[in-house]
Amino acid sequence: MIDQGELIEAEPVAKSRTAPRLGPRSTEGRLVYAVGDVHGRYDLLKEMLALVARDSAEVAGGRTPMLVMLGDYIDRGPDSPKVLQALAWLQRRGEFSLRLLKGNHEQGLLGFLEDPEQGLDWLAFGGDATLAAYGVTPPTPSAGADALVRARDALLDAMPASHLQLLAELELMAVVGDYVFAHAGVRPDTPLAAQREQDLLWIRRGFLDEPGPFERIVVHGHTWLNEEPQLMGCRIGLDTGAYATGVLTAARLDAAAMQILQVSPSGAL
Repeated sequence: MIDQGELIEAEPVAKSRTAPRLGPRSTEGRLVYAVGDVHGRYDLLKEMLALVARDSAEVAGGRTPMLVMLGDYIDRGPDSPKVLQALAWLQRRGEFSLRLLKGNHEQGLLGFLEDPEQGLDWLAFGGDATLAAYGVTPPTPSAGADALVRARDALLDAMPASHLQLLAELELMAVVGDYVFAHAGVRPDTPLAAQREQDLLWIRRGFLDEPGPFERIVVHGHTWLNEEPQLMGCRIGLDTGAYATGVLTAARLDAAAMQILQVSPSGAL
């Protein structure tokens, strides 16, 4: 079980630094924190929430911080149910204006629930860890349709209704001032209002190699190189491979500057 009090009271092992390449941009007066891909690392999410709570207490100036989660909460790491439970808990508390975006891994889970016979791809890129975390034995790659349906039914039995509701209500995109937030990125030649779900959840080629500028600065996850964020003139990539590197990354966006926040359970970064 999650000790809910520790989500914002833990003493985080963290670093924070000002990102030099991006000048001030408008957030329409809001204090915004964007958090990269968690991938079942509840331990890192707990530390990040503690860091954001401490940081915002110093700089909010009476504002309610907006917390934008960039998707991929589940899969690969060991504690996907705890991550979803923590996000549901945050929704109830109201300390943050919370925006929860959908990632391609959440799309994979929802697709498995709807049509388990098409679920082998999701299982192969991390869904097996999510099943195991809910106490469901993952089907083998050669499993037939009956085994996949049984696994889906067992997962539905194991998942709290709050987790299912949270997954069903995830957003594809959020726009705040000069920033747009999307899990994977945006299609450069397409207006934001006309973006396709497939691109918002999956795009790499055609976005990562595009020098910009875009309609707004794009804050995204989905693609990581190492434990450092990608700070480009037209985009901010906050996925740092938390499940593999042990580093979870966020950005504080405000009128004054952008600040990078990172946490790790293993020591100072």
